[in-house]
Amino acid sequence: MTRFAKLHACSNDFLIVEGPSSPELAKKLCERHSGIGADGVEFLERTGPLAGRIRLSNADGSFAEISGNGTRCAAAWLAYTAQAAPGDVLTLETDAGSRACRIVEAAGSHFKIAANMGVPEERPARITLTDKTLVHGIFVSMGNPHFVIVVDDANFRAHGRGWTELGREICFHKDYPQQINVIFLRVIRADEIEIRIFERGVGPTTSSGTGTCSAATTMIAHCGGRSPVTIHAPGGTQRVEWAGPGTEMTLTGPADLIASGEAFLG
Repeated sequence: MTRFAKLHACSNDFLIVEGPSSPELAKKLCERHSGIGADGVEFLERTGPLAGRIRLSNADGSFAEISGNGTRCAAAWLAYTAQAAPGDVLTLETDAGSRACRIVEAAGSHFKIAANMGVPEERPARITLTDKTLVHGIFVSMGNPHFVIVVDDANFRAHGRGWTELGREICFHKDYPQQINVIFLRVIRADEIEIRIFERGVGPTTSSGTGTCSAATTMIAHCGGRSPVTIHAPGGTQRVEWAGPGTEMTLTGPADLIASGEAFLG
């Protein structure tokens, strides 16, 4: 029997399981029909009332260095159990480093959290598809890798393909043996953008915290954008503040507790 909590951040859903990480358990729990259902599991080991260590396993059992939304969900669970209040800061150690999460709003099972996401690394990148199409983008590391493509199509088509088809090929491309998250960015104005996400280990997803940050990085560093940037994804809206290359980034968004209980899986 496994105790769990389920939360979502902009419909990007995660299970919080307290204890050591287990890829096989994550796969069972994340199954939408025979399990609880989730995009991933954040395995949490508490190190204090407002602190802990988390390790993320995707729905397919693969590990990811960090998830912005998953980190926020883990912070919200800690805040809920510790009855944290606005202004309190929680510290979570991830495989991408330490992340400080400040409670902005706390109302029952709903939280709004501003998370320090570290210093983005970015550079122009390109990739050649199997049909020899050359795709230009921006590589952004938020502690995990992203390939960001700027599009001007309302349906996020690029190079004659739908975004899910193109995202899948780039995600599994031989140039990225550990796979890569693929973000499609459409500019609305200098401080507002819209994105679509093909996430490694998951596929098309409604939201991504690090994907949101990588899109904001691309917008500010390469597209004349200005901070703060509002980023819309199918699952909801988040905000990024960033002073530019070499500085730390802050991601602000919601996290909501859905349920907690026991799963007869293990």
